[in-house]
Amino acid sequence: MSLKILDTCVNCDVCEPVCPNKAISLGEEYYVIDPALCTECVGHHDEPQCVEVCPVECIIVDPERTESHESLELKYQHLMAKEPAA
Repeated sequence: MSLKILDTCVNCDVCEPVCPNKAISLGEEYYVIDPALCTECVGHHDEPQCVEVCPVECIIVDPERTESHESLELKYQHLMAKEPAA
């Protein structure tokens, strides 16, 4: 499942820097999450970090983009394989 930021976002800037996959960016009116990059922090953290830090609780599971935990793990592995070696 990809997460989704609702239009109640106040652009407080706290979610973007905590996203380990860089899936969050500033959209035209408020922050948005790229579903191709969102793993709900699977592989990085036990809970989605953006949800943890959001002061207005405007980040939800996108009902139009449901994914199993296993598919999120596969997405995480695919994203990490693309990362350049440090």
